[in-house]
Amino acid sequence: MKKLFISLSIAASAMLMNVNATAQTPVVTGPAISVDKEVHNYGTVPYGGNGTCEFKVTNTGTEPLILSKCKGSCGCTVPTCEPNPIAPGASTSISVKYDTKRPGPIDKSVSIHSNAVNEPVMVVRIKGTVEPDPNAPAPNGMPVKDQGGAPHN
Repeated sequence: MKKLFISLSIAASAMLMNVNATAQTPVVTGPAISVDKEVHNYGTVPYGGNGTCEFKVTNTGTEPLILSKCKGSCGCTVPTCEPNPIAPGASTSISVKYDTKRPGPIDKSVSIHSNAVNEPVMVVRIKGTVEPDPNAPAPNGMPVKDQGGAPHN
């Protein structure tokens, strides 16, 4: 009886390991999209600084991936997509330009529309903070860069 139980336990374990191995590597038939990151964090960006970042897009499917539209969540976020089909296993980059002449927090999204069977509309995000305009007047009327130090008497 013990031998039967041990044999069944070994057989069940082998079947579970085989199922787990298969579940970890799903095969996607058709075009499939994946990105290298879902969020790009700029950190702190100077006013008027470089607001460009890239997302690497890979076709993990078996047929060409076509990016039909890339759209920013507002006019301050402008993505540029590859118009040509992306072959299976190939990659491209989506460039996103944020207008850094808008001080304050950045929390925007980019929708990537495609023929992917796994995610026809993928959303990626950009985050960070744009520093204040150093030439903007402060509440007391003085430019921000001229403030500081002790008052002059």
